[in-house]
Amino acid sequence: MAKTTSSHKAGTFRQRGVTMNDVAKHAGVSRTAVSFVLNNREDASISEETRTRIAEAVQKLGYRPNAGARALASQRSDWYGIVTEIVTAPFAVDIIKGAQDQAWIDRRFLLIAPSDQADKAGTNQGMEDAAVEKLLEQRVEGLLYAATHHRGVHVPRSAHEVPTVLVNCFDLDGKLPSIVPDERAGGRVAVERLLQAGHTRIGVINLDPRIPAAVGRLQGVRDALAAAGLELDPELVAAGYATADGGYDAARQILDRYPAGDRPTALFCLNDRMAMGAYDAIKERGLAIPGDIAVIGFDNQELIAAYLRPKLTTVALPFEKMGALGVQTLAALTAGQPITANQQLVDCPLLERSSV
Repeated sequence: MAKTTSSHKAGTFRQRGVTMNDVAKHAGVSRTAVSFVLNNREDASISEETRTRIAEAVQKLGYRPNAGARALASQRSDWYGIVTEIVTAPFAVDIIKGAQDQAWIDRRFLLIAPSDQADKAGTNQGMEDAAVEKLLEQRVEGLLYAATHHRGVHVPRSAHEVPTVLVNCFDLDGKLPSIVPDERAGGRVAVERLLQAGHTRIGVINLDPRIPAAVGRLQGVRDALAAAGLELDPELVAAGYATADGGYDAARQILDRYPAGDRPTALFCLNDRMAMGAYDAIKERGLAIPGDIAVIGFDNQELIAAYLRPKLTTVALPFEKMGALGVQTLAALTAGQPITANQQLVDCPLLERSSV
């Protein structure tokens, strides 16, 4: 019987488990000298030649410091944890990008733990509690808790053991700082743009009226109209509950309620999916966008807004900026610095395309 041999030759992989003693022996120095060099002890009187020998030994042997031991000794790990369901709901993935980029600037790293914040029972238990516990076991310096959509949340009790900042959500118990979009200002800037284009009869396709985004955006609509000496006509408001089908039905209700001469000349849809449905209702009635009816959306879901015809003018949710600001706030907290506000609002910019 032929003898089976390994296809990997000796030396293909670096030896695992190289210790500081191994580095000291290879460099011909004391373990203390190696420790001082690796920990950048500026008060240690070690020559440049010795430092070079130690660095060469580290490189040749493939030594890596024990992150856990270093964290225990220094009480710092250089890691932040982020608990989020965004990894399975990529609409808000730019929160992670913004947080990661800012963490890198601060010479920190992110450990991402997926959660199931929007579970069937509407609670934040189970997988989410386990995610926080696992991150704490890694001795993270602080936590970000990020959501795909703006809402109130109950954060696992163990998250209070380290500085914690909420992103795109807020603490229903009122104890933890949060970073959220300025929904009200976003609604206001959308309607100001429509007023600037000469529209005074503006229909509004709302989300679920109970959620924070709907409350804030609709208040922004009222603010902009009031500043122009106008009021929001309740007959021009219909709920589409965030779906394309809902937007289609709501647009039909608004457009069919009035004769042609009294019909609204603009629709503000409080998310882009509803705007997509509204486009169908408008075109079915032989109306042109923006010639007969202007349309503005909200969220800037690029796969929708940039590919509708005409392309959709919309208000962008500032996901990347919220993620970065979350890390900046966390860095201040972990450094023991005070923060100026328990809730920080981030502007939602208007992105001009072709629908107005």
